[in-house]
Amino acid sequence: MGSIRLSDTTGSLFLDFRYGIGRFREYSSLPDNQTNRKALQKILDKIESEIAAGTFVYANYFPGSKALKRLAKLGPGNLAKTETSVASEQVVKGLAEEIVAAGPLFKDFAAQWFDERSIEWRRSHIRSLISTLNGHLVPHFGEKVVGSITKSDVLEFRATLAKVKGRGAQEGLSNKRINEIMGLLRQILNEAADRFEFTSPMLNIKKLRQRKTDVDPFTLTDVQNIISTVRADFKNYFITRFLTGMRTGEVHGLKWKYVDFDLRIIRVRETFVLGEDEYTKTDGSQRDIQMSQPVFDALKTQFEATGQLSDYVFCNMAGQPLDNKNFSDRVWYPLLRNLGLAKRRPYQMRHTAATLWLASGEAPEWIARQLGHTSTEMLFRVYSRYVPNLTRQDGSAMERLLASQLTQLPLIAHKTDETAREIYTPAKPAFAAKSNVRNVQRSEPRIDPVKCVDTKTTVVPPAVPSAAPRQSENATPKLIPRIAPAPITWASMAQSWQGGGIDAP
Repeated sequence: MGSIRLSDTTGSLFLDFRYGIGRFREYSSLPDNQTNRKALQKILDKIESEIAAGTFVYANYFPGSKALKRLAKLGPGNLAKTETSVASEQVVKGLAEEIVAAGPLFKDFAAQWFDERSIEWRRSHIRSLISTLNGHLVPHFGEKVVGSITKSDVLEFRATLAKVKGRGAQEGLSNKRINEIMGLLRQILNEAADRFEFTSPMLNIKKLRQRKTDVDPFTLTDVQNIISTVRADFKNYFITRFLTGMRTGEVHGLKWKYVDFDLRIIRVRETFVLGEDEYTKTDGSQRDIQMSQPVFDALKTQFEATGQLSDYVFCNMAGQPLDNKNFSDRVWYPLLRNLGLAKRRPYQMRHTAATLWLASGEAPEWIARQLGHTSTEMLFRVYSRYVPNLTRQDGSAMERLLASQLTQLPLIAHKTDETAREIYTPAKPAFAAKSNVRNVQRSEPRIDPVKCVDTKTTVVPPAVPSAAPRQSENATPKLIPRIAPAPITWASMAQSWQGGGIDAP
C-alpha cells in the first residue's frame, strides 16, 4: 500500500507506491501541511484503484517522470494514453489543479517566508513588517491558500485600504502607505508563486501614484536665527545637525567613541531607532564626516557637558539618547512657531546641510560622501534646483560667451598696469536696451573678457580698428585677472555666527 511521505532533503511531500516491477517515488514541491496531504492522498487512492483494476497508465499521472524508461519493459501501455484511461485522465487533471490551488495557507507561508528572510533585516524593519502583517495582510488573506488568491482579491484588498481611517482626520491610508503594504504582499505572493509554480496575482498591478515630497531647506539666515534663539542646552545639537547632514537616528545614536577630535572627524557607525542601537541604514551610510570649525567647537563644548555623563554625545539628564518624538514636540516645533518659520520635519536640517555645502562651492563627490550617498545621482536629483537661489551664478557662462563673441556691442576700455595702454573688450550684453548694431564694425584685437578686470572701466562707443591703439607684434600685454566673488566658506560662517549671536544667551 502506498503512502504520503516527507523528503528530508527538500522538505516537500512525495508519493511512495508499488507498481508492476517495483517501487516508485514521485516528488512534489508541496510543503508538509494537512491540506497538501489530503490532496495527494486523493491522487494516491485513485492510482491504487487503477492498479488494482489493471487500467493504470503511468504516463497519464507523471508524463515527465524519469521512471518511464524503466516502465518501457512492461510494454507501451504504460507510456501512452489508452481509450480506457480518458476518464481517469480527467479526474487526475482535476486533482492536479486542486493541488496547485492548495499549497499552504497564506498565514503559514507568510510566517515561513518571514522566518527565512528576517536574518537580512534591521530590527526596526522587522518591527515594521510584523506590524503590517498582523495589522493588514494576515487578517485579510490568512485563511486563504496562497495559490487560490486571485488578482481580483488583491485589488479588492487595496480598495479597502483606501477606506481605512488614517492619522487624524485623514480618511484612508496615504498612497505611500498603501504601496508599502502592497509591496510586502507582492514579495510574499511572488515567492509563493515561484515555489509552487502558479502565476502570481500581483502581475501587472502597478503602484499608486505618490505625491512628490519636496525638500524644504532653511536659508543661512534661518539657521543663524534658530541657533541664536534655541535654548542653551540644545545649541550644540543644532549646530551639529545643521552642519553635518547627519540623519536623526545617526545623531541621536552618536557616541563619544566615534568622535575623533585629533583627526576632526565623526565616524558614523550606528543609529538609534525605536529605543535601540542598530546598524546604519545602508552600508554606504557607514562614513567619516569632516568637522567644520563650528562643529568642532560645538562638540568640544558638548563634551564638557556630557562627556563624563553618558556614552552618547547628545543625551537627557539620565544619560539616555534623545527621543525623537519628545524632541520634536517639545523643542523643534515650538521653536519654529516662535520664529515664525513654516512647519518642517527635523529631517530638513539634513537637507539644509546639503544645500549649504553646494552653495559654498564644495565638490559634489565630497558632499555625497558626507551625506552617506554612494553616488552624486541623488544629490543632483534632489538638491540641484536650490543651487541657483544660493549662489546666483546661473547663466554666467553664457554671459561670458556672448561678451567674447558679440563684438558689435559697446566696448569696454581696460588699462594695463605698466604700459598704461588701453585695450578693448566687449561689454556684457544689455538685453533690455535695443540698438541697431548691424552697421557696427568689428574691432581688433579680440580679448578674452575673463582675463580682464571689470572694475575702473569706461564704456566707449565702438571704434574702427585703426582708431584702436595697436600693440607691437612681440609685445604681450599684462592683463589683470578677473577677481571672482568669494564663495561662502565655513570659516566666514563661523565668524559671522560668533559675532552675530551663537554665544549670545
